[in-house]
Amino acid sequence: MLNLLAPFGDQFLLFNLFRYITVRSGGAFLTALVISFIMGPRVIAWLKSKQGEGQPIRSDGPESHFKKKGTPTMGGFLILMALSVSTLVWMDLSNGFVWVTLFVTMGFGAVGFIDDYRKLTRRSHRGVSGRQRLLLEAAIAGAAAIAIVQLTGDGLSTKFALPFLKNALFELGVFFVPVAMFVIVGASNSVNLTDGLDGLAIVPAMIAAFSFGLIAYLAGNVVYANYLQIHHVPGTGELVVFCSALIGAGLGFLWFNAPPAMVFMGDTGSLAIGAALGTISVITKNEIVLAIIGGVFVLETVSVIVQVASFKLTGKRVFRMAPIHHHFEKKGWHEPTIVIRFWIIATILAAVGLSTLKLR
Repeated sequence: MLNLLAPFGDQFLLFNLFRYITVRSGGAFLTALVISFIMGPRVIAWLKSKQGEGQPIRSDGPESHFKKKGTPTMGGFLILMALSVSTLVWMDLSNGFVWVTLFVTMGFGAVGFIDDYRKLTRRSHRGVSGRQRLLLEAAIAGAAAIAIVQLTGDGLSTKFALPFLKNALFELGVFFVPVAMFVIVGASNSVNLTDGLDGLAIVPAMIAAFSFGLIAYLAGNVVYANYLQIHHVPGTGELVVFCSALIGAGLGFLWFNAPPAMVFMGDTGSLAIGAALGTISVITKNEIVLAIIGGVFVLETVSVIVQVASFKLTGKRVFRMAPIHHHFEKKGWHEPTIVIRFWIIATILAAVGLSTLKLR
């Protein structure tokens, strides 16, 4: 919105700064961070007053989780508030990619909110049924995928790219939409599965947001895209503003979510953040790179799939408990140890994912 002041840069030199994505991205980061710091205590107090006993704790979960009883959930509301306000203030309102990403983020956030609300009212860790949730998520992701096809140039709109290869583009045609839907829904639920320990999901999410902010900037700049021999997607540079706002909102949330957490993210935040990252990966034609950068989320998801498949086929469990972070808890690892080691792994994977931009 502030970029609307850029045309007045000739009269007021300060307004000319709003032309630059880097300036507006920095502004988005700081705005989201400040909103989180200011509104955090108020939002947490409001959530506590409404939720009473807080998030339901699984009876079959690690024993260390019982001491967290009474901690409010739906902290993702704080992230979404800071993210949306900051993005709308600093974004180019004419950029369709940012609007699509915001639509997906808020849509999945709404689905997560409904899920969290049902868990609280039923005093159970089970909320919306899996089928209902997937249908809602698929509808939102499908609408976004169709919009992305319309906004992307004809040469790339329905094509799928492979990392490490210079000109590897596969025409998917009508199959692009279901593939994009799978990426968005899959990313959303992967982050949701990871959100089981204090600070475990939000830091890898911020690392992924930083990585895709950089990818979006490079893909949106024809000079850098040609130099790195990556696919140039005009307009993606504006997604840096969104990613910066997400990092600022996430960092502000982490202030209150650091062990011992004052508030949990809940499905309200985890589903929204994962969907946002999935959407950006589809827009920038880096869906597979998301699987590398978000490898922690992939690992958590695979651990659940392996556990369920093994139990159904053999009656035996591969892990002591899934997702895999609970397996390490059951083995006696302390929660901060698990969280920090997963952060380290997420950082390494982000470096590997970003290296694909040059290794072509």
